[in-house]
Amino acid sequence: MTDEPKIQVDSDWKAEAQAEKEKLSAAAEAAVEENSQKRQALPAADFKGLMGLLASQAIMGLGAVQDREGRGVMVDLEGARFAIDLLVVLQEKTKGNLEEEEQKELDTIIPELQSRFVQISELIAQQAASGVDPQAGESLKIPGMPEA
Repeated sequence: MTDEPKIQVDSDWKAEAQAEKEKLSAAAEAAVEENSQKRQALPAADFKGLMGLLASQAIMGLGAVQDREGRGVMVDLEGARFAIDLLVVLQEKTKGNLEEEEQKELDTIIPELQSRFVQISELIAQQAASGVDPQAGESLKIPGMPEA
């Protein structure tokens, strides 16, 4: 007699493995379908979306985002200026070709962003003049923005 263990194969193991495989496959298909539906939920790629994208970039550059350590806000004046300038170019190049609502939105958002840009630039200049180094993680006090 040998002391080798006998291997017993459960006759249902193939059925169980196949059922598990089908279950995983169904879950994967459901995830793909859900992901596809999420992609379809994106807004239409239109002029209003383009304006919103550029305006969002400008707002983020003007301090709407906290830094990674949560000590202040991230300000990117050059990036904000670029996004605002792109909106101005868009306004100039599309003059006379926009719907009334689109023109009103551009006429409203550009001056608001430009005003905010000037306000943030002046605050940064004031803090720099008083010896505060924004790069050192000091909180920039921006009116209308939540403090970190």
